Amino acid sequence: MDKFINFMEKHFIPYASKIGNQRHLVAIRDAFTVTMPLMILGALAVMINNLPIPAFQNLMNGIFGGEAWKGFGGAVWNGTFGVLSVFIAFLVAYNLAKGVGKDPIGTGVVSVASFFTLGAATSGMNSSGLFVALIVGMLVAEIFTRLVGNDKLVVKMPDGVPPAVARSFASLFPAMITISIFGVIAAIIAGFGVEDMFAAFYAMVQEPFMGLANSYGSALLIAFITPFLWFFGLHGANMIDPFMQAINAPAIEANNAAISAGKAAPYIVNKPFIDSFVNMGGTGVTIGLIIAIYLVGRKNKPFMVVNNLAAAPGIFNINEPLMFGLPLVLNPVMFIPFILTPMVCVTTAYFATKFGWVPAATVMPPWVTPPIIGGFLATQSISGAILAAVNLVIAIVMYVPFVSLSTRLELKKGTEI
Repeated sequence: MDKFINFMEKHFIPYASKIGNQRHLVAIRDAFTVTMPLMILGALAVMINNLPIPAFQNLMNGIFGGEAWKGFGGAVWNGTFGVLSVFIAFLVAYNLAKGVGKDPIGTGVVSVASFFTLGAATSGMNSSGLFVALIVGMLVAEIFTRLVGNDKLVVKMPDGVPPAVARSFASLFPAMITISIFGVIAAIIAGFGVEDMFAAFYAMVQEPFMGLANSYGSALLIAFITPFLWFFGLHGANMIDPFMQAINAPAIEANNAAISAGKAAPYIVNKPFIDSFVNMGGTGVTIGLIIAIYLVGRKNKPFMVVNNLAAAPGIFNINEPLMFGLPLVLNPVMFIPFILTPMVCVTTAYFATKFGWVPAATVMPPWVTPPIIGGFLATQSISGAILAAVNLVIAIVMYVPFVSLSTRLELKKGTEI
């Protein structure tokens, strides 16, 4: 194990760190972080509208004399998921410009203008335009920030002009050029007979990508790569978050639309699925480790000191105290359960959903929602809570032998001293 760790530290971690700090991925991750409250609110609004409890539906219909009460959920959806791609187009460009010290607000505004230039006013403002929004945000940031730095494109204003006015004129030509580029792209696409670029792109690229990401193999890879990166001290969740978010909102929206139409939800793998059934307690299903330490590791004093501090945060899926206090990072004894436990849990959750034993996740609870409760909220079903409880038991069982081994090694070390 020591040779393996040394090899990974020398040949893997430097490259993984570069990927994790790649500015485009960081900008995408931070953009979705800002919109997370909106997605949670939008998902909850849809949940209320489609709560599968006949008594609740009948009560609300009786109070409001029909389904007029569902206008609340529809209005909230319009202000959250309905314009999600617009926010992302702005925020990705904003973050990239801010990272290079250029005008972030101006870049974000130009990005939104370019996004609408492609036809977002007719379609694409919701999650169906998410991939296009990401591409536009990155391209605008690269083009506009370079043009803004060109002295030949600056409209010089006389002294005494307010700074805000001077800045707006300084970006006049760069903004015109950038938006015009996307206008030309829109004209070329229309010239090929494509009436709705966003619908065409969704059908050709985004939907197949989501289908690929919805497979058991991809779920297993997600369950593996996150703790694997964490083992070496890299924030695995942050590193794969751009990928997860790219499929997350469209998958949740498609699931909700299908259920509202009386059809089966088409997508199993999304962020609430991973959060509710795999990342219980945090990456590595570490709530199982906390319980395992209380069951068989009470004689291990270093473990117990850290565990007592980690228990409360662990209930809310915060496991940094375990990562760096126990530690789990570079801990050869805990490497096997830390990697394998989430892979086993994602397997049980995936096939339980695929076989119809548990509804697909259609609601995105806040990531700090305690285990089991999260399973219920994400699926709107008691079977989701039961599945989360089953995975919790699996995690405890998988961690117990290794906690026992660590305890024996600790007691042996104390005896030798």
